[in-house]
Amino acid sequence: MTRRRIGIFGGSFNPIHQGHLIVAQDAMEQFELDGVLFVPCGVPVHKNPDALAPFEHRYAMVEAAIESDLCFSVSDVEGLRSGGSYAVDTVAALQEKHPEEDYAFILGADTLFELHTWYRIYELLERCEMLTVCRPGAEIDEAARARIQLCEPWPERLCERLAAAHLIDISSTNIRMRIAEGMRISYLVPPAVEMYIAEHHLYCS
Repeated sequence: MTRRRIGIFGGSFNPIHQGHLIVAQDAMEQFELDGVLFVPCGVPVHKNPDALAPFEHRYAMVEAAIESDLCFSVSDVEGLRSGGSYAVDTVAALQEKHPEEDYAFILGADTLFELHTWYRIYELLERCEMLTVCRPGAEIDEAARARIQLCEPWPERLCERLAAAHLIDISSTNIRMRIAEGMRISYLVPPAVEMYIAEHHLYCS
């Protein structure tokens, strides 16, 4: 049986928006993945958890956003775990649950320069392939590569797996602000997500 390559796309998804979906599609196509697994974070270690909608709402919004796309799926692995959400623990749990699949971790280019701060980063790098999605026209030159504060051979290896994504200037922060101010979010999020937010009165100040 052919093993499937699945991209792990983690994030707060607070809420998920069209930009997230387009990046996932770009990564799947350019890295020739068989699918993308969205992993909403549980308790984030680098963000203020007080600003997050409850996990069950963020999970449900991702589920609603990708319902009609057979290439996309969502995992509750981080919502089921107590304590902080660490990528290495998430990958380990997924590999244990689905040993028949090969996982790759999808990163934004800016994250490359923060990887040295990640919990047990070298274990994570050994566990799965890292795929970096860049803004159109962006390049990781020698100066940028020198900013990746990891031991060799990781800076070189990480820079071998780059792909350009569409530039979509949408942010969850802006969407939450618009909702709090009574502004429309049509076309920024999928219709099913817009409906879910309205039904559950999320992000209203």
